[in-house]
Amino acid sequence: MKIWNVNKPDRKNTNRLSFSCGITPLAAAVLVSRGFTSPEAVSDKYNTDMLSDPFLIRDMQQAADTINSAIDEGQRICVYGDYDCDGIMATVILFSYLSECGADVLFYIPERSEGYGLNTAAIDKIAAVGTNLIITVDNGISALTEAEYVYSKGMKIVITDHHQQGDSLPRAEAVVDPHRHDCTSPFKHMCGAGIALKLVAALDGGDYTMALEQFGDLAAIATVADIVSLSGENRFLVSYGLELINNSDRAGLISLMEIAGLSEKKIDSRSVAFGIAPRINAAGRFGSPKSAADLMLCEDYDDASVLAAHLDDLNNQRKVAENTITDDIYSKLDENPSLLRNRVIFISGKKWHHGVIGIAAARIMEHLGKPVFIASESNGEIRGSARSFGDFSVFAALTYASEALEKFGGHTAAGGFTIKSGMEDKFQALLEEYALRFHKTMPVPTITADIALTSDLLTMENVSGLSALEPFGSDNEKPLFYVEGIIRNINGLSGGQHSLIKCEIGGKNFEILKFGTSPHEIPVRSGELFMAVVSLSINEFRGQKSISMIAEDILPPSLDQKKYFAAYSAFEAFMRSEELPAGYYPVMLPNRNTALRIYSGIPESGINSDELYIKLMDEKLNYCRFCTAVEAMRELGIIAVSSKDSRLFRLPVTKKNDLASAPILLRLSSMIRK
Repeated sequence: MKIWNVNKPDRKNTNRLSFSCGITPLAAAVLVSRGFTSPEAVSDKYNTDMLSDPFLIRDMQQAADTINSAIDEGQRICVYGDYDCDGIMATVILFSYLSECGADVLFYIPERSEGYGLNTAAIDKIAAVGTNLIITVDNGISALTEAEYVYSKGMKIVITDHHQQGDSLPRAEAVVDPHRHDCTSPFKHMCGAGIALKLVAALDGGDYTMALEQFGDLAAIATVADIVSLSGENRFLVSYGLELINNSDRAGLISLMEIAGLSEKKIDSRSVAFGIAPRINAAGRFGSPKSAADLMLCEDYDDASVLAAHLDDLNNQRKVAENTITDDIYSKLDENPSLLRNRVIFISGKKWHHGVIGIAAARIMEHLGKPVFIASESNGEIRGSARSFGDFSVFAALTYASEALEKFGGHTAAGGFTIKSGMEDKFQALLEEYALRFHKTMPVPTITADIALTSDLLTMENVSGLSALEPFGSDNEKPLFYVEGIIRNINGLSGGQHSLIKCEIGGKNFEILKFGTSPHEIPVRSGELFMAVVSLSINEFRGQKSISMIAEDILPPSLDQKKYFAAYSAFEAFMRSEELPAGYYPVMLPNRNTALRIYSGIPESGINSDELYIKLMDEKLNYCRFCTAVEAMRELGIIAVSSKDSRLFRLPVTKKNDLASAPILLRLSSMIRK
């Protein structure tokens, strides 16, 4: 469960923006909800219709001059990329352009096993084939030692990157990175492929016409895949690129869309993020990133189909590995449920694929609602990946725990680390210490609705008008809306995997889809009031258009979310032996009747714990008491709790159990007697 925030955009500002910007009232309400109060502010973010002069980026002129001279002199050039989607697309963009210019050019993308960025072994290989100039894309800004090594091998280097600069710049003929401390270029949020496209334009004299027509599709894919801010120039680049993708004649891209089941659909940013990009990234995770580059460079449709099928197979391997890792993690949590009560989830395994532990960490974080650090030991090295949300900084936590680490890096929401041998327990202890010291109240997962919808706003025109805010992505998320009404019927779809909810909102009939949730898991029944947070779109079927609602979450209006999370926070604090106000302990203590009521409410097939609580909740059963009773029955072996889906299952009762003998209730009773 997540806590809901429902914004209340000012009506006057909404009307003003709707009129002055020529957009529907619903689109205007979304903008006001997100802090826009003037047409000028909207225009700055949403109406960018061009890319800024590439030469405004520091050293771009020097880079263009160096590369053009190398082309003219017949020098051998190597484009050095990275194994993720952004690095692969950037490599293809610059390599393709240089090839078309008649340059003597090759490319090198390190395998994941080599690690990120330049490395001396790769530099040796590149030097051995007579290379004169290396051009990095999507890496290099931190390669101080490696850049010096390039020059020691008699080569030169031009660096293009989009990551943050450290204390010093590497030695190079040019260092092109908007995040250089001395760069005054107006837009800082380009991905590596976006910078590569700007370099191509600079090599062509500064005109973007050719660069965009030839490579706008690849740059758009990379921009979406790298989750950079979809504001300013990136909005223009992605919008332009999506048009190219939807009318593509690139054999590799067409084949990839076909294998992803997208060939008959209009491609949007979501299609790229969940259909195209994962297959490109899978090459770097489970095969060779070169295969993805070869696909984008391929001009023969038959060959491209074979390469696309290979990437699809690698992506399926990624899914299997990801599911295996997450299942292993949940098994470890089931074996040691106390780990679930920690402020930070830290789990370590053996030989988990390093290419997907970051994805696994993100999935666990989404489900458990806590920062997650996952590590895997392989060949004597313990490497990990972390994901977080809210104001809990992964980088700050890793910095605090640095005495247990060989190396680490990252930012607020994500990071990577390598644990010193034998220091896993110390690392976990330091993470918990950091969390307690700096986050007495841990962040809670949230869903923010831009506006509470009334039935008069739920019109085809209003919903269609939301397209003016596209493309959606980082810093411009798809709008969400709060709705409430009464449920008329709930039907299962795809064998009960999903639910179709027929409901009434403001006297009008609508349908809401809830994916990944079966009808019996919907915590509201037919004839009952509900509240939901939904996304909106227009669905067209056999020429008929209708408003489509997809639920992010759905709950009964009787649930007080703030009380729910406060109670859960208190329960977990007690489980961690943290001191609570004296008045909390009696309120947490369940009696035998409470436990029996909970036990009796568990069907043979099991039930999600939140679903059961919502069914049973009343003034006598607060959520803290419910959690305490569940934990007591788990300790006594009466029920089992699955961490994977938070389901409760009855276990066979072979003897009479005294509820008061459960360790949690003995400890709670002792706190009450103090």
